Amino acid sequence: MAVFADLDLRAGSDLKALRGLVENAAHRESPRRGRRCLPSLAAPQTVGHNQEEPGACPRPVGYSVVAINHVVEFKEKKQEIEKPIAVSELFTTLPIVQGKSRPIKVLTRLTIIVSDPSHCNVLRATSSRVRLYDIVAVFPKTEKLFHVACTHLDVDLVCITVTEKLPFYFKRPPINVAIDRGVGFELVYSPAIKDSTMRRYTISNALNLMQVCKGKNVILSSAAERPLEIRGPYDVANLGLLFGLSESDARAAVSTNCRAALLHGETRKTAFGIISTVKKPRPSEADDDSLPACKKAKCEG
Repeated sequence: MAVFADLDLRAGSDLKALRGLVENAAHRESPRRGRRCLPSLAAPQTVGHNQEEPGACPRPVGYSVVAINHVVEFKEKKQEIEKPIAVSELFTTLPIVQGKSRPIKVLTRLTIIVSDPSHCNVLRATSSRVRLYDIVAVFPKTEKLFHVACTHLDVDLVCITVTEKLPFYFKRPPINVAIDRGVGFELVYSPAIKDSTMRRYTISNALNLMQVCKGKNVILSSAAERPLEIRGPYDVANLGLLFGLSESDARAAVSTNCRAALLHGETRKTAFGIISTVKKPRPSEADDDSLPACKKAKCEG
């Protein structure tokens, strides 16, 4: 069975509410028997447990991995990044994942809203506070900063705006560079639940992204602040079909692509680079066919 992940549960000052978010993600079921497996942006409607319908999804399952997201928007020049919330502050015993027999894995994530090039300085690999987080994401506000995030910044995710019309067009070169670097593109779906206008922006911006990236390295997250804003992993995968993803890419957007982002974060924290060297044998002059015949004769003499 696939391991599903939601890499964006919004952190807040209320630890009790945050604890409820994590518990809801662990116990969040995909459509049960009697509920159709269809993309749903509204609150799910349940029917009788004894009633069966064609298209009902298989065994219910919750999220195995969640990330508590700390969002930072720089309003002052010397604003410091706070330390992440420790898992021990939330739980003494982690909740068990629905449909599995192991506890949920809780990670930490930092998202920096970048509206000025100077904000990128905090993303240096040497920053001690940044290295405390398992995942680092950037939310660029301009086309130039989006290009920098895709090609140069040492981050794991690039966030795509879904609450307003894109202020620029996606271009293939920077997105291809980001895909080659292993950087993911994140789309969140909870704003589409709250407002019909945001729903149009979410679908429109997602389709624009899919035309360029072809569904590669795309991650779907909730950005949930309340338990009701979290949808089950199969619901989210079906929602990916509305965003222009294929069936396999939509499933990967809540499973394997999330795992790739986690591995990218571990590599960012533990290694700066890898150099591979291969010793090449040096051919002798007598065996070199490129030498002229007169020089070969002198060598043999």
